[in-house]
Amino acid sequence: MDQKRKNHLEARARVLKAMAHPTRLFIIEELEKEERCVCDLTEMIGADVSTVSKHLSVLKQAGIVVDDKRGNQVFYRLRVPCILNFFGCVESVLETQVREQSALLEAVGK
Repeated sequence: MDQKRKNHLEARARVLKAMAHPTRLFIIEELEKEERCVCDLTEMIGADVSTVSKHLSVLKQAGIVVDDKRGNQVFYRLRVPCILNFFGCVESVLETQVREQSALLEAVGK
C-alpha cells in the first residue's frame, strides 16, 4: 500500500472513529433535523455542557459538523449531510445479522 492510499484510509478511519459513540450518533441524527445550540443538545442528551461540548469537538475535528457562534450560544449543523447515507448501509448490515441469526435459531430448533 502506498503512502497516499494509507493516508486516505487513515483519514476515513478518523471520521468513523468520531462517529463511533452512541451520543455522537444521536447528535448527528438530531442535527439532520435542524441546527441545534449546545444548550438544546445538552438538555436532550441529559449530560453536562462540558461532556456535550467534547462530543461536538470530536465531530467538528473530524469535519462532520460546523459551528456558528451567536452571542453567548454556539449552534451546530451537519457540514456534510450525506454522512447520513452511511447509516442506511449500517442498518442493512444490522438487518442482515438479525435475519441470519433468526435463520440459524430456526435451523437449530428443528
